[in-house]
Amino acid sequence: MNETGVPPSPRTRVRRIAENADYASSTVQNIVDAAYLCQIAFHDGENTHCIPTACWRDGEYLYVHGSNGGRLTRQLLSPRDVCVNITHLDGLVLARSAFNHSMNYRSVVIYGRFELVSDEAEKRRLMDVFMHKIAPGREHEARPGNAKEFAATSIMRIPLAEAAAKVRSGGVQDDEDDMAWPAWAGVLPMTVQALPPEVDAQNAVPTPAYVHEWGAQ
Repeated sequence: MNETGVPPSPRTRVRRIAENADYASSTVQNIVDAAYLCQIAFHDGENTHCIPTACWRDGEYLYVHGSNGGRLTRQLLSPRDVCVNITHLDGLVLARSAFNHSMNYRSVVIYGRFELVSDEAEKRRLMDVFMHKIAPGREHEARPGNAKEFAATSIMRIPLAEAAAKVRSGGVQDDEDDMAWPAWAGVLPMTVQALPPEVDAQNAVPTPAYVHEWGAQ
């Protein structure tokens, strides 16, 4: 755990608007926990790619899963470093000057290499963690993966040890010379909104508590 405020490596040091940097492990974990998706950038020897995929955290690792034969799985298990990004947009900051407009956001960048989770019991436990991430309690109701499905699936993890967060919050930061400019200034907040559940046409079971709770968010 890094709660020192010091970048864990030279490549994680935030250079632009460094005052928005946050290197605390607790901040990194909170941003990861709020995400369902991450973007993974890698070079395959010929081209550079950035692929979105589902993710979740357990302890001090970020986890993803994929098909054994998929390109992303093959590349993540090759001996190459990757870069993972997660960003949450919290608002648009409208300043009086066009060049002072900004955004409120929470982001994290993770560097390192993925490794394969090979223990069968651990793979099953981690998939339960993933189901719980999607909807707490879902891991007890959905059909567990069978042996064939698990055999065709790779679960991979990357440590959060080499990561940096960058966070911007608050209002407008205009130059003094622009304060009299006749333009509206303020923040247009944004959030991810949970919408009412949509029941499958062939659903035959009562609505579980976690679905009721989702609809009440």
